[in-house]
Amino acid sequence: MRLLVLGGTHHVGRAVVEAALARGDEVTTVNRGLSRAPAPGVEALIADRTDRDALRRAVAGREWDAVIDTWSGPPRTVRDACESLAGRTGHYGYVSSRSVYRWPIPRGADENAPVVDADPGAEDDEDYAAAKRGGELAALEAFGDRALLARAGLILGPYENVGRMPWWLRRIERGGPVLAPEPERPLQYIDARDLARWMLSAADRRISGAFNTVSPTGYCTMGELLETAVRVTGADAELVWVSPEAIEEAGISPWIELPIWLPQDEEYGGMHDSDVSAAVGTGLTFRPMPETVADTWTWLQTEGDPEPRHRLGLDPDKERRVLEKIRAR
Repeated sequence: MRLLVLGGTHHVGRAVVEAALARGDEVTTVNRGLSRAPAPGVEALIADRTDRDALRRAVAGREWDAVIDTWSGPPRTVRDACESLAGRTGHYGYVSSRSVYRWPIPRGADENAPVVDADPGAEDDEDYAAAKRGGELAALEAFGDRALLARAGLILGPYENVGRMPWWLRRIERGGPVLAPEPERPLQYIDARDLARWMLSAADRRISGAFNTVSPTGYCTMGELLETAVRVTGADAELVWVSPEAIEEAGISPWIELPIWLPQDEEYGGMHDSDVSAAVGTGLTFRPMPETVADTWTWLQTEGDPEPRHRLGLDPDKERRVLEKIRAR
């Protein structure tokens, strides 16, 4: 397959490029050429895609069998890319998000759940849900039934520059008592490499439409994930399991201060509980959780920590104070 990846240097984009090369695809990337050298075997086109004219010049006179777009910014940038590529490719795969569903996301929601209102021409991304839905609308506007919308949830694995699993691994590496939330909490996530492999296969088969692309509910638990992280790092860390009530009482924010974890309440319960039968029915598969954790640790040891896109994690002093208070009861 002749594949164009918009981006291709971080997280899902890098996973897509590596998976495509391993399959023997012809891979072209478009990015600014600032963060990483192109992988061997990749044809790199240099352009800032936020400059519509620069993107058009970069792709002029070229055609591809499929495009994969991982953009997480203003929808207008997706619309510009789609307009530039609509006559140059037969398939457009867009990495979207389950955040496009109206909040709170219902438990067990499938792809027919209500979505947020959005504008595909919006030039800001202050509202992440609206920005991702706007990107979806831009892809549908230009490609219709040739657009694939991969509504990923939590994306883990090597190259994760959001910083959720890397934060936990580094915190556990430091050792000592680790404030750990709700071990029985079921999780849903996707390894970026499994998402990449599925999107490439979907492009081969011209699969289109929207799909929830995460693991089945309860593929692993928070406890299993963190216990695996302790084993993988070999750290002298003690996981101190803390109830959701104690976490709330301490003013600790889920997802941000305790990455990955969300309480099983009416507001957040659906974030780790969606119907993924449609994607599984088209061949989406999931590698064992310990492989994802171990490979992420190996990547961190080999390449070092990426600059995280968001400030995540619990302040050490706050963690210590909360644990002391809990243990004094």
